[in-house]
Amino acid sequence: MGDLKLMKGNEAVAEAAIRAGVDGYFGYPITPQSEVLEHLMANKPYETTGMVVLQAESEVAAINMVYGGASCGRMVMTSSSSPGISLKQEGISYLAGSELPALIVNVVRGGPGLGDIQPSQGDYFQATKGGGHGDYRMYVLAPSSVQEMYDFVKIAFDKAFKYRNPSMILSDGAIGQMMEKVEISEQTPRRTPEEIEKQCPWATVGKPTNRQRNIITSLYLDPYVQEKHVLKIKAKYERMQKEDVLYEKIKCDDAEYILVAYGSSARIAQKTVDIARKQGIKLGLFRPITLFPFPSKELFEVSKHLKGALAVELSTGQMVEDVKLAVECKIPVYHFGRYGGVIHTPVEIFNEFKSKFLGGI
Repeated sequence: MGDLKLMKGNEAVAEAAIRAGVDGYFGYPITPQSEVLEHLMANKPYETTGMVVLQAESEVAAINMVYGGASCGRMVMTSSSSPGISLKQEGISYLAGSELPALIVNVVRGGPGLGDIQPSQGDYFQATKGGGHGDYRMYVLAPSSVQEMYDFVKIAFDKAFKYRNPSMILSDGAIGQMMEKVEISEQTPRRTPEEIEKQCPWATVGKPTNRQRNIITSLYLDPYVQEKHVLKIKAKYERMQKEDVLYEKIKCDDAEYILVAYGSSARIAQKTVDIARKQGIKLGLFRPITLFPFPSKELFEVSKHLKGALAVELSTGQMVEDVKLAVECKIPVYHFGRYGGVIHTPVEIFNEFKSKFLGGI
């Protein structure tokens, strides 16, 4: 067992990056995720691991620095919150189009527009449907604890390099700001240039080298070549759906109804399940951990013995569309959300559940 530290979710992401041997972080401060950059600056990882930490002049600059580092086969990342992630969308599309691994962390705040600095889950569409231009996807992980904020950094990088594709940790202001005990792993050394050249034969490693030079680009002017490229990356996303779906089932085996929730909403919904069970109501919780690939097949299997499902989100209803598609409209699916940074309570969710399925009793 590793050391235990009391940390904010944002600090856990930063610490995990250091311990994972990340080569570079390029970011820009925005509430409620500024502690990621602040923790990295305060701990000066360049002095211990050689990790570069740089506050760019803008979010646009930061994501393009990530593009440059990723082109060299380096483990690089950035983080921001909703409006800042919007500014990074062109660069994220470029990363996916150029088949470059990288990590983007979004600690979501209320919106649209500048909104506020309170927790929200209104960026689900942006994260899972491709917020930038073109046909692309990211591998999207949704933590529901500070420990998962830490653990998902390594998972996200593993999948990014497995698929040569950007990964995202989609968190929110509640998880980013709350403090919990975190088990800290041992330090992983940064890869050497020789290891990078061996592990990433596609990377631009400069000269001298015995390899044929690589060109990183997403520009294919011949439409038939571009179509072949799109089909290539499409196959990667289909492979993700077969090999790397993550989810959690809580009291679903005997459930008659389920809540479907991710992130901070899942934490709250778990308490709702406890309330229902104490009243003899067979309620379960299905928590998607990967939002893309969404655990559609797994949710469909659970739905076969259900009377209905309630999607619980801090949004006006985004994940609920994937829930309805997953169950193939064979059971009723309703949505319950709070907006603008207001967080629902377990009792509110329970009352909404009763209203929708039990006639309000």
